[in-house]
Amino acid sequence: MSARKMLAIDLGASSGRGIVGSFDGEKLTLKENHRFSNDPVIVNGRMHWDILRIFHEIKQSITKTVLEEDNIRSIGIDTWGVDYALLDKNGRMLSNPVHYRDTRTDGIVDYVGRFFTQGELYNSTGIQCMNFNTIFQLAADLRDDKDMVERADRMLNIPDLLNYFLTGNMANEYTILSTGALLNAAERKFAYDLIDRAGIPRRLFGDIVQPGTKIGKLLPQVQEETGKTDAEVMTVASHDTASAVIAVPTQEDDFIFISSGTWSLMGTELKQPMINAESAKYDFTNEGGANGTIRFLKNIMGLWLIQESRRQWRREGKEYSFAQLEAFARECKPLQCFINPDDPSFATPGNLPERIREFCRRTGQYVPETVGEIVRCIYESLALKYRYTAESIIKLTGLDAKVIYVVGGGTKDGFLSQMTADACGMPVSAGPEEATAIGNLLMQMMAAGEAKDLKHARRIVAASFDCKHYQPTADRSQWDEAYQKFCAL
Repeated sequence: MSARKMLAIDLGASSGRGIVGSFDGEKLTLKENHRFSNDPVIVNGRMHWDILRIFHEIKQSITKTVLEEDNIRSIGIDTWGVDYALLDKNGRMLSNPVHYRDTRTDGIVDYVGRFFTQGELYNSTGIQCMNFNTIFQLAADLRDDKDMVERADRMLNIPDLLNYFLTGNMANEYTILSTGALLNAAERKFAYDLIDRAGIPRRLFGDIVQPGTKIGKLLPQVQEETGKTDAEVMTVASHDTASAVIAVPTQEDDFIFISSGTWSLMGTELKQPMINAESAKYDFTNEGGANGTIRFLKNIMGLWLIQESRRQWRREGKEYSFAQLEAFARECKPLQCFINPDDPSFATPGNLPERIREFCRRTGQYVPETVGEIVRCIYESLALKYRYTAESIIKLTGLDAKVIYVVGGGTKDGFLSQMTADACGMPVSAGPEEATAIGNLLMQMMAAGEAKDLKHARRIVAASFDCKHYQPTADRSQWDEAYQKFCAL
């Protein structure tokens, strides 16, 4: 049997890649053919995604695929969540998509409180109340630029927008929509009771389609640029975490995952949403997954803390690789100070190391001074937040999880994986690194009938990619003491 080949376009908040997947009936292999930086652009005080540059880079990957490969049957795109573009009745963008870290939604939760309460929002959508949720961004657009919204005819999340650029066909994919507090989690339909009360026009939303839906062939003008191909563009689990969870290499029904990257998305997989007073108290979210599943998870500020600190040191003329930062951290005394990774002061770009020092001063802790101390503080704080979240998941769901599965780019950081095992007192399985692209490709395979279901897809992952395993090794009492201090912050 000839290998089935597919192209996954995997777009993260800091970079994008084109990855060709080949499946020979037993194993999936990957070949990266294009990589590019994804940098926000600030214009007149507003932070935008450079969506036309992103589209250009996607076409470069398709061009290379057409030139270098044969028998490419499908193309799928996954991206980060919540962000979108508004298009007019002629299908033209009214503005470059705004970045979820833009300040226009500062204070928007209180503003929207005049339309519905946070409790009403959670009880309907099951989504954590975060100021960058799509429903809040749309409310900010209505407040600040009502004329633009009145001219808008459709809203497309980023992967749906890029699929439209490629094919000329519009669709709203379920998993990406579910990230933005626009859907009733139980009914899996638009939460029009909330949308109407916020004044958001219903016309912006089209039919909801599931992962694995065919969108169409490349437009003739796109093929003129990229080369002729019969590949079908299809929806995958278009939210990057939804794709990453497909690639968790387990056959267990009860498992805990961490999709580790700029964000750490930590949770488990359920058949139905869990929305009650306890899940609201612990601020868990219910996002759509592949094959009708629900990703019951918590958004944790992840390696953004390292990435933004590194950018600050670069601005100061100090260039460090991630390997160097890990080495510096290993040399420092353990468990000296901690931060709450999700403190709002860490959410925006800027001098993050100084904000970490200020947090430690404010909470009466040892103040980290060196680069290594800052990095170690971040690592240990993340590991302790993972313990808190794992304990919360088990308490809320009653699941009998024996292993924490870490997937995504953060698996390269073995020091953090070992800390996670030590802090949580549970074994950690780390890998695959390219989980999001792998999940993207597996969804294309499920749509083609070459992977029967999620368990079959995960068996393919286990057969195709190596994982690293970490056992708890540290003195448990030291981590228990640190955990008590962390919980008191």
